[in-house]
Amino acid sequence: MLFLPTMNEITNPRLEFFRSKIGKSMDDSPSPFGRWLNGKIIAVDYGRLVADFTVRSEMTNPAGVLHGGAASAILDDLIGAMVYSLGREYAYTSVNLTIDFLHASREGEVVIATAEVVREGKNIIHCEGRIVAGDSKVIAKCSTNLIQTSIKI
Repeated sequence: MLFLPTMNEITNPRLEFFRSKIGKSMDDSPSPFGRWLNGKIIAVDYGRLVADFTVRSEMTNPAGVLHGGAASAILDDLIGAMVYSLGREYAYTSVNLTIDFLHASREGEVVIATAEVVREGKNIIHCEGRIVAGDSKVIAKCSTNLIQTSIKI
């Protein structure tokens, strides 16, 4: 989807925070869970956030591949960060997260996750995300809706 952001969207402080993190670890993410995931921001645009993540042993299942819960967490947290970067007055929270697990990724591999807005409504923001392996195979993909809360940011 093509976004034509306003000047406020281009310069909001939250978006600028993520832009300042390009190429850096997210060990100081606004999200405590995001700090644990510790991705590295690759690209930031209004309505789009891309990061890479190294699959660590504590993110794997007994088969030694990325656990479905860890993949879900990567997508949910990255989408949450991207929605936060939109600069809205109120916080948003996930209503649902529908995810498909399509391929495995082993411990030590670096995967790239992308979060994108599909539709930005007044109260509901619909997003999609995907995790891709180094060989371009899609590990997981999701769609989610986030709803505005009454919590001012």
